[in-house]
Amino acid sequence: MLIYWITSQGSMLESNPRVMLETADKMAWQELLSNVQLNQAQPLAILLVQIIVILLVARFFGWLCKKIRQPTVIGEIIGGIILGPSFLNLYFPTTAATLFPPHSLNNLELLSQVGLLFFMFIIGMQLELTVLRRKVHSAFVISHASIIFPFALGVCLAYYIYEYLAPSGIDFVSFALFIGISMSITAFPVLARIVHERNLHKTKLGALVITCAAVDDVTTWCVLATVIAVAKAGSFLSAVYIIVLAVAFVLFMVKLVKPFLTRIGDMYVSREHLSKSVVAIFFLTLIICAYLSEVIGIHALFGAFMAGAIMPENKRFRNIFSEKIEDIALVLLLPLFFVYTGLRTQISLLNDVYLWQVTFLIILIAVVGKFMGSTLAARLVGQNWKDSLTIGALMNTRGLMELVVLNIGYDLGILTVEIFTMMVIMALVTTLMTAPTLDLIEHLFKNKRSNIPIEVSRFGKYNILLAFSHPQHSTSLLRLAHSLIKKLNRSTSITALHLTASNDLHLYNAAQYEADCFAPIKHEAKQIEQEMATIFKASNNIERDITQIANSNDYDLLLIGAGKSIFEGSALGKIFAITDRIIDPEKIIQHVREKENPLENPVFSGTTQQLLHGSHIAVGVFFNNNFKQADRILLPVFTNHDLKLIHYAQKFIHNSNAQIVIVDTQKLISQSMETLELIRAIEHVAPNHISRLENTDFNEDLLANQDLIIVSAESWKYFFEAKKRWVKNIPSTLLVRHR
Repeated sequence: MLIYWITSQGSMLESNPRVMLETADKMAWQELLSNVQLNQAQPLAILLVQIIVILLVARFFGWLCKKIRQPTVIGEIIGGIILGPSFLNLYFPTTAATLFPPHSLNNLELLSQVGLLFFMFIIGMQLELTVLRRKVHSAFVISHASIIFPFALGVCLAYYIYEYLAPSGIDFVSFALFIGISMSITAFPVLARIVHERNLHKTKLGALVITCAAVDDVTTWCVLATVIAVAKAGSFLSAVYIIVLAVAFVLFMVKLVKPFLTRIGDMYVSREHLSKSVVAIFFLTLIICAYLSEVIGIHALFGAFMAGAIMPENKRFRNIFSEKIEDIALVLLLPLFFVYTGLRTQISLLNDVYLWQVTFLIILIAVVGKFMGSTLAARLVGQNWKDSLTIGALMNTRGLMELVVLNIGYDLGILTVEIFTMMVIMALVTTLMTAPTLDLIEHLFKNKRSNIPIEVSRFGKYNILLAFSHPQHSTSLLRLAHSLIKKLNRSTSITALHLTASNDLHLYNAAQYEADCFAPIKHEAKQIEQEMATIFKASNNIERDITQIANSNDYDLLLIGAGKSIFEGSALGKIFAITDRIIDPEKIIQHVREKENPLENPVFSGTTQQLLHGSHIAVGVFFNNNFKQADRILLPVFTNHDLKLIHYAQKFIHNSNAQIVIVDTQKLISQSMETLELIRAIEHVAPNHISRLENTDFNEDLLANQDLIIVSAESWKYFFEAKKRWVKNIPSTLLVRHR
């Protein structure tokens, strides 16, 4: 109060206090606006805005590609092109100039290069050198044929376009070698994801093609390092010196550094022992390798790749260490590289027939060289035509690895912006065509793989598909399913399904990851003597694949856990829930398909809602509250939909000797002769196992000592609206939605 009084009295001393105050207010507001504009123009502010926009665009186009069964990396590349001169700068030049001013591109480039270093380090860690040694003959023949054929065709192409499209001052040898190596790349990460998503990784074909891609990766990067050395050297003797230094660098890393790192990896194999000092050693190895290879003249990315390849081969160690860097590298930094590539891709420059003819010729040579070279080599080493064509289609995948090579060529001045743009288009086309080509091969040979193993195909009268996300939640789902079919084990089946996002799965830990996921539920199945089949699959769209497996096979019930929503529990969460429904395309599609959704509230996760909408069979959503057995079950009846649940009560009574209490709050049972007959039939077979209560309000007293509540989706909406605390206080609950 004293300070306020003094400042007020002091204002009275001014000659015209009112005018002075108004002037001060205006100046303060203008100063605030000026500061905001000045802060927006700061390099850090521009970079942060760029990252926000890039991540949103990359995620959106990645989602679109998932919907058409394409790798998300394709969507991220397309998003980068959209933000570049080919679209944003062409149609919204003011926005492009504000978002990507020329002086800000250096910061974007540096961050994207850091992301690439981490990415190449992860790719190096995904290589299993022991596997390469075991499959020397077939893999080496196929992979080297897939390099030699397109490389030779690329050199021939360079001869015809060098005079018109090569940069001035670049010698033909450097240009031809780089065009050749650009044609020879296979995207090992994208190929591996596709192999896992199509359930090929456990087959001989899948193992062979992954090995071929790994050999291709190693060989191509060695050749690329040589090409870079030749391009940078300027003379033959200088190139020889660089190559000698590169070989010495590789030998030093393999013979001296790798044994040292292996010893550290064996000593610090658990998270508890992996201290910051140990992590620092491996990060320093990565950075020093990248630095040395850059100084030698074979590019920092080769050093990062080499650092990953010499990491300890202990799978547990690699899994733990990769988790420390993968998310930040792939989710945050790598999309910056896509946009930086998009800013260099100027499709509008291909403004004449000749340039488009060359573009189509590049695509044709790339496909013929890689696809046909791999196919013929696979056939030569004894593969049948179907497997040979499949290998060819997969080896023709280029994706991100092609962009990495192209950017190196562009930075070295070997590629003009026109050739760079043509090659980017080729990378997109060859990657986009992989999935349709594989589908066409499957159709032509009419040998469609089943979504389920052969042991699952022996279905009985009642078949349950049990889908779980977390291993610790799987045992309660199995106990519930077992309670439904316990005494009918010979005429029923339970199939446990676990899908994992393909981006989260590594080649070096896939088998161990699968074993760990199913260990708890297999142990529980053994304890309760329940036969069970399992399905494990990598997926780029988990919700779609679960519903596809459920709908395309002879299942009667899809049983899932109730995933919690990230939006529940706070006022801000509710605001985000509304925003999420607006911006999430999947929810918009659901809303169009079904205007009234009884489960559309923030308690349910988006995955749960998508499974409920997409499944053509009955779906059971299980809310686990320390569920052990189904001895006492409560079945409240609020709508006619609940009457269908009495069939489930009948199963629990027959198979688990359960005691069922039906609470008929609306007297609906007495109005349905079919339901009355069903209850009488149950009472005749199992007297004293089912009882009815009418004119009884459903309250918390009825919940006491109950093991399970069965409720329909329609009644769930009533519960949620009428009793906000109901979800937290009830026993384990099975929510059923019929189809």
